[in-house]
Amino acid sequence: MSVALRQLLWFLIAGTRGGPNRARIIEAVRVRPCNANQLATSLGLDYRTIRHHLDLLVKNGLLTRPTGDAYASPYFLAPYLEANYAIFEEIRRTMPAGGAFD
Repeated sequence: MSVALRQLLWFLIAGTRGGPNRARIIEAVRVRPCNANQLATSLGLDYRTIRHHLDLLVKNGLLTRPTGDAYASPYFLAPYLEANYAIFEEIRRTMPAGGAFD
């Protein structure tokens, strides 16, 4: 199962232009679950950009919202990612300082 997660993370984090921002979101949510507005403020990104990345991360099973889509409900790491966080860290370390691979 971790092979599938590794491939998914390579694609979403290291393989696309938005990957560095998605990695920052995952790291921030791991430290403290928060909502889209809080993430936009703390990461200095546009709210719509954050929502786009959050939607992708939820759709791919990396983040979850236990309270559903209620306004301002926080995002959490999905249990699957939490249990395999070392894979994320490994991929994050291999990324160039400027972001995704070209």
